[in-house]
Amino acid sequence: MQQEPDGFAERLVAEMPDAIVYADAEGTIRGWNRGAIRLFGFAAEEAIGQSLDLIIPATLRERHWTGYRHTMQTGKTRYGEGQLLSVPALHKEGRRLSIEFTIVPFTDDAGAMTGIAAVIRDATARFEEIRALRKELATLKPG
Repeated sequence: MQQEPDGFAERLVAEMPDAIVYADAEGTIRGWNRGAIRLFGFAAEEAIGQSLDLIIPATLRERHWTGYRHTMQTGKTRYGEGQLLSVPALHKEGRRLSIEFTIVPFTDDAGAMTGIAAVIRDATARFEEIRALRKELATLKPG
């Protein structure tokens, strides 16, 4: 792949249609690309500096933060390299989204965790379609 090296990574992150969200070790949003604006509805100025709670449903926050703190302390995550995770999320308007994402851990020179980036895609339509098909299938089963 041939590309101009100057600004390639910055442009790739900024222009990526998928959301890219980077949070520091405390879970404060430090990076928010155009894809994140489109997916979650928050402008970068609204999201950067806020807690990830901005997009995490209240019922899932305790579980999220337990795992997040464990990952930041140990540098280990139960999610394998490149594993696709599926969870609910929140849009600025309050509606729930179904998202899928992969994570990229960031460490300092000593190996300590400094944050996590997530590449996120909206899977809401597909999850709703699957749910509707399962419901329809359940009505067709005898018994």
